[in-house]
Amino acid sequence: MTTTVRLPLRVEQALATYCVEARRTKSEVIVELLEQRFMGTQAERTPYELAQEAGFIGCLSGKGTSGGKASAAGTAKQRVAAAIQRKHGKKPA
Repeated sequence: MTTTVRLPLRVEQALATYCVEARRTKSEVIVELLEQRFMGTQAERTPYELAQEAGFIGCLSGKGTSGGKASAAGTAKQRVAAAIQRKHGKKPA
């Protein structure tokens, strides 16, 4: 069944942004929310899904087998060393 709904601009923009980030269609999201509202069902998400939604999974890009952790740690270490050098005008010990 087709239904037309007028959404405030801010809601439409938030929905569009969410759909792009979650890689889901507007229809999927709207149907899921309406089902939760009227059927009283809360979709139980796994800890993995929650972490992925929060941006903790897949947020680092790097090379190597450790999923980018070593390269990210190296980059952070380099940034800290550069900040110390800029602040104090010397290399850290």
